[in-house]
Amino acid sequence: MSDRLARVRADIAQAEREAGRAAGSVTLIAVSKTFPADAAEALIDAGQTVFGENRVQEAKAKWPALKERHPEVALHLIGPLQSNKAREAVALFDAIHTVDREKIAAALSSEIARQGRSPELFVQVNTGEEPQKAGIPPKEAVDFVSRCRSAHGLSIAGLMCIPPVEEAPGPHFALLRKLAEEAGVDGLSMGMSADYATAVAFGATHVRVGSALFDGRSYPEQGA
Repeated sequence: MSDRLARVRADIAQAEREAGRAAGSVTLIAVSKTFPADAAEALIDAGQTVFGENRVQEAKAKWPALKERHPEVALHLIGPLQSNKAREAVALFDAIHTVDREKIAAALSSEIARQGRSPELFVQVNTGEEPQKAGIPPKEAVDFVSRCRSAHGLSIAGLMCIPPVEEAPGPHFALLRKLAEEAGVDGLSMGMSADYATAVAFGATHVRVGSALFDGRSYPEQGA
């Protein structure tokens, strides 16, 4: 597993150089969903400190003990968030990449105020406008970021997308970057195991990599 981590890190470093970007400008999120705690801990022991999970309940069962042993680890929610899980999500996660509707923004605002804890927040954009996929339509994304700030008092760090699997990712990454510039945010959470080098070339600040790091995932990845 350490060999896989070294290979992915080397690929990211090369993509940064080729894009003329500063070394270390991209955060690697190791997507550990569906894998047990010992698999995640093996990557922690190899030096990985940022992890992603898709479901609040799975993360709640897996990560508190791991974070107690490894307080340097940051945990990111990269899967859909239900409003009734906002309390647990704010308590557990250091970043949430899937703010995608007013109800979620309101729930997060309430919990952030109540808990005094502020995870980094990304707005998910459905760049392919796929009906089965979560995310704000591109034409509404900039206004939604503005409402998150003005109506809910949220600080939005960036945007996130998952391009359609049957389409080239580059145009979707370019669209997300354009929307981020219009919205006045710097973070770009984009790129997964099959296309993270391309995402780096288009300005990704966070790449979500699962299958390139972990072996034997039991079902197709969503968002990694």
